[in-house]
Amino acid sequence: MLMLLYILLPILAFILIFMLVGALLSAPRYKGPVTDHFDGKEFKNPNGQVSQGLGAVFKWMRTRKRDPWPKAKDWSIPEKSFDQPGGIRVTFVNHSTFLIQVGEFNILTDPVWSQRVSPFSFMGPARKRPPGVRLEDLPNIDLVLLSHNHYDHLDKQTLKTIHQVHRPQVLTPLGVGAYAKKIGMNPCEDLDWWQSQSFHDHSIKITALPASHFSSRGTLDRNATLWCGFFIESELGNVYFAGDSGFGEFFNDIAERTADMDIALLPIGAYKPEWFMSPIHTSPSEAVKVHKILNPGISIASHFGTFPLADDNTERALNDLKAAKTMEDVAEEKFITLDEGRSFEFNLQD
Repeated sequence: MLMLLYILLPILAFILIFMLVGALLSAPRYKGPVTDHFDGKEFKNPNGQVSQGLGAVFKWMRTRKRDPWPKAKDWSIPEKSFDQPGGIRVTFVNHSTFLIQVGEFNILTDPVWSQRVSPFSFMGPARKRPPGVRLEDLPNIDLVLLSHNHYDHLDKQTLKTIHQVHRPQVLTPLGVGAYAKKIGMNPCEDLDWWQSQSFHDHSIKITALPASHFSSRGTLDRNATLWCGFFIESELGNVYFAGDSGFGEFFNDIAERTADMDIALLPIGAYKPEWFMSPIHTSPSEAVKVHKILNPGISIASHFGTFPLADDNTERALNDLKAAKTMEDVAEEKFITLDEGRSFEFNLQD
């Protein structure tokens, strides 16, 4: 009996610590009326798909075959200045972080400058490539868009730094605003899918759009807040930021219910193995299908090349994207990738 206690006590202690830490990390739960995608406790995907459970996670960890992720040799980030574009300028920082300049109005999507996307500084997915823009080189940030509350999209330390310097407005899906305000981000407003908010004297309208994903920061808040993409409308052009999403028929709804789409920022990474990742992440081939459904002027790849979140690496994602474009007869210049720090300029007059 004594030997059994010696064996069980460390295991029980570990479980207790895990549960306690997970509870402390959990974000506030959203409370609101029941809808077609909120049952009063949890949010649901528009396509009915659900993210994999704990059993599937253990299966993945046992059977995974990871592509190697070489770490960048050069971590120097050149100084960069940003003037006001005549139209729209999209600058890829990396992962899902973009600086979107709509004339003189500056928007950041899912800003992450930290070395790890994790609640801990000593463990969790580590950055393999530096951000393409230094935080101190950013122009004045007017608005931050947060697509959901995962650590690789909502980075607490980065947000605190941005708030101290820029004092931007923040737009989030339902429930995420409570956590953003908790860490000091204010003013902050939540949107449900298809709800809109206007900015810059009503010259820019932002609409939250459906996505297939999930949410959590700890163990007690799974799907307790919403996830979304964002559609940015202005007289200078329209930009769609998909955030993080699996594939689904809802992209047809987005195509039908949004105005002409000039630029689409579509995720292509963290998709292997597809049996595990497909409910929450589009593969490059699915991203090309999304591109064809939405029919934007141009698509720009996101959510790749920075953090090892799945079994695919940068090379595989880029090769699979190239193959998918050839298979689907999509011209090379219609779905592009940007190196970190590089920009794409769009002007309706061109």
